[in-house]
Amino acid sequence: MDFTYDSRTEELRAELLDFMTEHVYPAEPVFAEQLAARADPWTSVPVVEELKAEARRRGLWNFFLPGERHSASTVGGLGAGLTNLQYAPLAEITGRSPQLAPTALNCAAPDTGNMEVLALFGTERQREQWLRPLLDGEIRSAFAMTEPDVASSDARNIATRIVRSGDSYVITGRKWFISGAMNPNCRILIVMGKTDPDAPPHRQQSMILVPRDTPGVTIRRGMTVFGYDDGDHGGHAEIVFDDVRVPAENLIGEEGGGFAIAQARLGPGRIHHCMRLIGMAERAIELMCRRSVSRVAFGRPLAAQGVVRDWIAEARVRVEQMRLLVLKTAWLMDTVGNQGAHTEIQAIKIATPASVEWILDKAIQLHGAAGVSQDFPLAQLWAAARMLRLADGPDEVHKRSLARRELAPYAEEASS
Repeated sequence: MDFTYDSRTEELRAELLDFMTEHVYPAEPVFAEQLAARADPWTSVPVVEELKAEARRRGLWNFFLPGERHSASTVGGLGAGLTNLQYAPLAEITGRSPQLAPTALNCAAPDTGNMEVLALFGTERQREQWLRPLLDGEIRSAFAMTEPDVASSDARNIATRIVRSGDSYVITGRKWFISGAMNPNCRILIVMGKTDPDAPPHRQQSMILVPRDTPGVTIRRGMTVFGYDDGDHGGHAEIVFDDVRVPAENLIGEEGGGFAIAQARLGPGRIHHCMRLIGMAERAIELMCRRSVSRVAFGRPLAAQGVVRDWIAEARVRVEQMRLLVLKTAWLMDTVGNQGAHTEIQAIKIATPASVEWILDKAIQLHGAAGVSQDFPLAQLWAAARMLRLADGPDEVHKRSLARRELAPYAEEASS
């Protein structure tokens, strides 16, 4: 692969870097003030909508959705139509301010994954009703998969039932850590549940569209992550579905296709997270360097301390390693598809959150008490990185799958 960014990527990077400097970074303290001033912790804050309007005016919008998926539906023309390789350095930049920048560009999870599902598997009616307003940034969405009563790291355990009843489906179950569901603009949920418990394990599940205001949908509570409520970015929720009835035409794809759709959704989602994580690491390294040259301890700048230099050098090495692997993964997804990039997608999902967590931990240590305070973004960035070792599959599940693939040819050789 060619590691040189093409002219379009360079142009968009320059425009995005200007947007970050002129609008996103100055908005961070404003965002914090508006969050603190809210009586209801789950209401919107004005600065987010202001950033979205400015980003769209500049053409910094819907970078995540590859061009062929726009042309495959009736809602084309609402995004940049970039390849994964072109999007990677842009997503990295947004990771430097993960609460604001992805949302401002309409490139925030879980909406990105939900839009990809609708673009790939939705009917024309579903795309027109839900994908178009999502691409326009008029509404938000949520993805309801994880459950509190089963080990959701194995999606086959999902217990929520989706039962056909005439021209409707009835959904019953309980979900939690449903990202985006607490956002006041969330209008639609993509719910995964079992339509046929007696089918083969990977054909029991289906996905269905459930408007959030459907009778029987109860938001039981907002969920925090290490005490953070995720601000305006989405907000995780525990949701109860009590005999929720929706039209049969709300089914996405076919009955029994839910597991395959989930895999198609989670592949791009995993690489998007890793792209942004690299930006978080770069922000941490910048803060480490600024702090270390401006503070003196025991008669010398912190930057002169051997341990600090070791942290900074190690952080740089880890970032460069991660970036190369993420770019390779993006290139493979563009050239041989998600299945062809399966090994690399799992590798970056294992390596990137853990490495960024380590870098952020050292940045916090270098900042002392300030590192765990609200005066720097490091504590919240650390919480986000640590959470991503669980989101979209925990480390151990990816390692299990990756090792199984690695061992497969040797097992065949030994048995022959």
